[in-house]
Amino acid sequence: MNNIADIEQNAFKGLSSRTKGDKVIWSIVILLALVSLLVVYSSTGSLAYKMYKGNTEVYLFKQIVFISIGIGIIYFAHMVNYNVYSKVARILFLVAIPLLVYTLFFGTELNKGSRWIKLPIINLTFQTSDLAKLALIMYMSRLLSKKQDVIKDFKTGFLPIVIPVGIVCILIAPANLSTALLIGATSMLLMFIGRVSMKHLMLIIGIAMVPIIILIMAAVFHHGSNSEVTSSASTEKAHGIGKLFVRVTTWRSRVEHFMYGGKDIDDDDNYQINQAKIAIAKGGVMGLGPGNSEQRNFLPHPYSDFIYAIIIEEYGLVGGALILFVYMVFLFRSIQIFRKCPYAFGAFLSLGLSFTLVIQALANMAVNVNLFPVTGVTLPLVSMGGSSFLFTCLAIGIILSVARNVEKAEQAGINN
Repeated sequence: MNNIADIEQNAFKGLSSRTKGDKVIWSIVILLALVSLLVVYSSTGSLAYKMYKGNTEVYLFKQIVFISIGIGIIYFAHMVNYNVYSKVARILFLVAIPLLVYTLFFGTELNKGSRWIKLPIINLTFQTSDLAKLALIMYMSRLLSKKQDVIKDFKTGFLPIVIPVGIVCILIAPANLSTALLIGATSMLLMFIGRVSMKHLMLIIGIAMVPIIILIMAAVFHHGSNSEVTSSASTEKAHGIGKLFVRVTTWRSRVEHFMYGGKDIDDDDNYQINQAKIAIAKGGVMGLGPGNSEQRNFLPHPYSDFIYAIIIEEYGLVGGALILFVYMVFLFRSIQIFRKCPYAFGAFLSLGLSFTLVIQALANMAVNVNLFPVTGVTLPLVSMGGSSFLFTCLAIGIILSVARNVEKAEQAGINN
């Protein structure tokens, strides 16, 4: 028995020695992966009956595969020196732009949005905005680190950084406005931390607020004219240049529903949020228990966009608060890495990527509890696996790569 215990202990030590970086972030990854398995298995029952004649284990197996691949991506990404990411950042950004253009005009339409391209052979839909978001943060981190001496200058410091942000957001916005807004907000936050002039940031905020105010005013005017609230489900298909404007009605509709919608409006957007409210109300403080969700049979996309409502229904407000706390701990640990990193690129990279994940998580939670209009963002590391899940794992692997090198630098300092 002692020999077996020694073997297990040595195996654990061997795995621990090969796994570097922030141990708390590694623990968070494992915890959220376990939560994902439980909640995805619970919330895919109706989908399994529709697609696989009730074989609910199919989606459980798929999620296990995605988690396994994702952890592999994290491991290999964290073993790469983060300076390599600085070298590939520009190339990755230049690859992402034509992919966004292609997706905008020729992408596969799913859920009334042209956000995906279908990869041949493996037949997997790939959301190009996930690649663009990662590439943009890497490229911004590179630019911010190189331009600290001229960062306050409008022409040589500010414009080279804000133009890539504008290009990415403009290309993503027609098909996925919520993601474009989240990327813009994350980029502004990173620029603020990167010492970009406040007057330049306020200028960009002012420009960005113009279309948002127009959208809000359109929703107010449409509601005041006693016109029938248009469901996003009625959006007609468009081709070519029409794809740039086809979702304007959807945006206005969702803002109008958020501002004025009630239980009497039984369309897609209000139906989703009303079912999410019912799930949260049923969950109460302690929840109905694992696998006991009732609203999973009525709530659209309970395994992705509205998975947080299922978490609260099954695990209560306590479970929902715990998930929120976990993401806050993740952000705190990333801030610690930022503060300890001796080089600007690694510091901006780790913080920027952590901002993207945490802001996305907060947006998903806000939609589920009706604090934000309905969007199509998933809960990082928890929602059912897909390309977004894998890019999230890559982002975490890069953060851990920075943490691993910070750890090395600290150990070298102690030894010296």
